[in-house]
Amino acid sequence: MAEYRINELADISGVSVRNIRVYQDRGLLPSPKIKGRTGWYSQEHLVRLNLISKLLDRGYTFATISELLLAAHYGMKVEHVLDGEPKGGRWRTFKRAATITMTELRRTIGATDTTIAMSQRLGLLAKEGAQYAIKSPELLEGAEVLVKAGIDLESLLRKWERVQNDLDDVADSFVAIITDKYFGEDGQLLDLEEKEVAKAAHLIRTVRPMAHEIVQSAFRRALDRKISIAIGEASEILEGDPGEFDQIDIAPDGSGTQTT
Repeated sequence: MAEYRINELADISGVSVRNIRVYQDRGLLPSPKIKGRTGWYSQEHLVRLNLISKLLDRGYTFATISELLLAAHYGMKVEHVLDGEPKGGRWRTFKRAATITMTELRRTIGATDTTIAMSQRLGLLAKEGAQYAIKSPELLEGAEVLVKAGIDLESLLRKWERVQNDLDDVADSFVAIITDKYFGEDGQLLDLEEKEVAKAAHLIRTVRPMAHEIVQSAFRRALDRKISIAIGEASEILEGDPGEFDQIDIAPDGSGTQTT
């Protein structure tokens, strides 16, 4: 079977050495086989590179390509990747359009100068001329639903900031699984052979999808527990003093007033 150094692989595939390394860093291309201090790429790497190039030419993102390659690795079909994909909502449409106006932000989620500034700081919006690029359409879709239900947007963004900080801590914990072994106390990479460096890089790429699944599963269980507790507490309140709700008079306009 033919083997190539990275420069040879770049020449024969038409993909630059820099992009080959980028594809490896993003988990799209497997690491080379290390012999001595040289990385050797196989015909499978060449085939994978050609496939990645074709998918990029057709407009697929790195994230989508990664999902498709992962699906192929496990013998899944394209429809398995797309199955259950959330339907494109209004915010996703805006993301495809790249920008949204201040007027639309105020109308849909009651945005203010303060909350727009917070959204920019949190990386949810990015100023582009007189408009804003939407960086997290899924989150803003959820924000719209909650704001319409009466949740204060600024309070919601502050909670999201806390969630982001917590997620950074979780990510640090997973990455530390590798760095604690391969990095010194000062954060510098230990004096390792190229083979060991490649092994560390491979482990990090391996941990990434595992960490995603572990955190997603753990969060789902935690969320289910918290929802059950909240519903149980609400039920106890309702069962504890049902007469309290009988003392509410409904006015002709639909509003309620408490009677004593």
